[in-house]
Amino acid sequence: MHFVDIFLNLIFYSRFNICSFILMEFNIQDKVKLKNPLSYLKTSDNMPMLRPPDLVAIDEVGEITAIKSPNTVEIKFRRGSFLIDTDKIEKTQT
Repeated sequence: MHFVDIFLNLIFYSRFNICSFILMEFNIQDKVKLKNPLSYLKTSDNMPMLRPPDLVAIDEVGEITAIKSPNTVEIKFRRGSFLIDTDKIEKTQT
């Protein structure tokens, strides 16, 4: 009985994670901008570094180049590529 419970929980959680990934509101090549100023920026290099937030203006439009996790995307701005959480960005009409 215990094995069955573990198996069912595994199926439930794996479906939940797949569904949350499928329902993601951002796609590669979407144009986005920041909702609010950030306290820092994290570079998308092999060894990420924290950079000052003034490298990206609040009204600057960037392009999503990769989806790193369901909550994090890589965005290319004029001064570099950064890893930013999806709750801190919004799509633009341009």
